[in-house]
Amino acid sequence: MSDTGHGLTTGAVARHLGVSPTTLRSWDRRYGIGPAAREGGRHRRWTPGDVAVLEEMCRLTASGIPPAEAARAARTDRPPRQPETRPRPRSAPAPAPAPRSEPITGSESGLESESESGDGPPLDADVQRLRRGLSRAAVRLDGPTLDTLLRAIVAEHGLVTAWEEVMAPTLHAVGRKWESSGDRYVEVEHLLSWHVSTALRQTAPPAAHSPTPPVLLACVPAELHTLPLEALAAGLSELGLPARMFGGAVPAEALDAAVRRTGPSAVVLWSQARSTAHHALARHVAEISFGVRGARTHPRVVLAGPGWAGRAVRAGMWRPGGLREALDLLARLSAEAPAAATDSA
Repeated sequence: MSDTGHGLTTGAVARHLGVSPTTLRSWDRRYGIGPAAREGGRHRRWTPGDVAVLEEMCRLTASGIPPAEAARAARTDRPPRQPETRPRPRSAPAPAPAPRSEPITGSESGLESESESGDGPPLDADVQRLRRGLSRAAVRLDGPTLDTLLRAIVAEHGLVTAWEEVMAPTLHAVGRKWESSGDRYVEVEHLLSWHVSTALRQTAPPAAHSPTPPVLLACVPAELHTLPLEALAAGLSELGLPARMFGGAVPAEALDAAVRRTGPSAVVLWSQARSTAHHALARHVAEISFGVRGARTHPRVVLAGPGWAGRAVRAGMWRPGGLREALDLLARLSAEAPAAATDSA
């Protein structure tokens, strides 16, 4: 930051904090978080003490503290009242996430929680706080805070609950905002996606060799959204189940070769939208045979993602309703699978 000798400009402070100048003016107007002095009575000039208050305001709002309460605490240097947290036991099933619920991300983003505006079912206060904190940090492009929050969320609530109730709804809300705002917030979505991906990979313990046939994870050829599969890969790793992650837009020929070479216990095909669902490919994968002559078998095909909705599921295929259900299904299929047998032809 550059100091003119009379304090910092609003633009310089905004760049330092990673927020917009409009946000600083809004905080000043709404919560009294403003400069102690103004040059000529009008132009804002921020002293080091003013900036310290703003830094504390950013830290508190990133943790999910409501802005008004964070402002009071930042001004008085008192710790704010933390929302009551009742972590759900990891073994307890999580309620299905509301498909349209979105987080509050602060005045600088324009995103509003549908659950708090009365258009959706009420959310647990702790879930609201966690979504709010992630969203605000993403809008500020605050990567270090995103890393800290994501690690804490997974450690406290477990991978499945963290994904289904916090990560996925927050990503969905940011994506919806991008689609409706004329390509604004692209950088926010990309940064949040990267840090969620990093958190998922860090959650998974190192892969080890296993006699159990692996689960193959692949997006259909026209599908690029990989984060749900990354969450599934991390969950399988936590269960000690081997997996092979092939990522986005896997060509049909490559998927065919991978199935024949690995002899998987199951093949998970992800489709985010109906326009990418490749039903012919799913049928082809289900019909691939592998193994030694006289004992050849077929892979079980798991159709994951909302793109597969609307059609009946054929025999030999499954369509789980979420991450928790998918992990339970794949654990069962892996237990039922014969010893690894690849195509020797």
